[in-house]
Amino acid sequence: MDPQILVLIVFGAMAIGGLAIVVMAPTPKDKTKKRLASLQEGKQSRRSASTGQTEAQSKERRRKLQDSLAAIDDKTKNLKKKKRVSIDQMLEQAGLAFKPKDFYIASLIAALAFGALGLISGQKLWITGLMFVVGGLGFPRWVVNFLRGRRQKKFTNEFSTAIDVIVRGVKSGLPVNECLKIIGREAPRPVCDEFHMMVEGLRIGLTLEQTLERMFERMPLQEVKFFGIVLMIQQKTGGNLAEALGNLAAVLRSRKLMEGKIKALSSEAKASAYIIGSLPFLVMGAVKMSTPDYLDPLFITRTGNFILIGAGIWMSMGIFVMKKMTQIKV
Repeated sequence: MDPQILVLIVFGAMAIGGLAIVVMAPTPKDKTKKRLASLQEGKQSRRSASTGQTEAQSKERRRKLQDSLAAIDDKTKNLKKKKRVSIDQMLEQAGLAFKPKDFYIASLIAALAFGALGLISGQKLWITGLMFVVGGLGFPRWVVNFLRGRRQKKFTNEFSTAIDVIVRGVKSGLPVNECLKIIGREAPRPVCDEFHMMVEGLRIGLTLEQTLERMFERMPLQEVKFFGIVLMIQQKTGGNLAEALGNLAAVLRSRKLMEGKIKALSSEAKASAYIIGSLPFLVMGAVKMSTPDYLDPLFITRTGNFILIGAGIWMSMGIFVMKKMTQIKV
């Protein structure tokens, strides 16, 4: 074969092979598409892995939250079973520094004073005995309950402001214990007293749960229970404490506003109850002043005494019913 023809065949085969390589080779656009596809697959795999981890974390957090709420519910049920409050707890809730022994001594003095008042005024023996019992058992407990209710009302009015102090402190970077110390120093009483006892309990080694339980025993209010639930859930499950306490403060203010609306709406019924309750005494006083001897049979004869007792019982029942009708719990 002629060498020139052989050279032409070789060069022709090489040209055809180069053309085939150029035609069959992938373009830069195809490489870019494959690169993007691989990156997208990697992102999707990482996203699915992170989504799986997030779902697992959320499930674990929900489980912890449910366990915490169940534990708090059990403790609340146990506290409801122990609904009867002892004298020592009543004095502590009223903010009095008396011991039960001092309370019983004061009750005895009040009983003797009421009995002496009945003897000096010339009442019958059974009326004097009834005054003695009221002075020893009723009047001291009424005073303690009145002081306890007034203290709880003051605490409720200032509690939302104390929670706002914690929220601002946490947002500014202060630890919760330091915020509690600030409230214990600067808040008005009785809020400062309760938070000071809480801080002292944490200082001597009590857990947050124990200090909150003792705080609820000293101040058995729904607001304190809500505060304890928020802190316990945040401690066990984590989360934004400032946001949770801010929502709690808003709820407490809404409850206070609702109570004010209820008082305004029920003021007419309460005024009617006061007028109806005081009317028999006013009429009796007017009759006694106009004709002093007209009502003597009610106090002298046995039948009149039974009539007075029955009238007092029925009137007390009516006042109790009207009071329950005008009280609406939020």
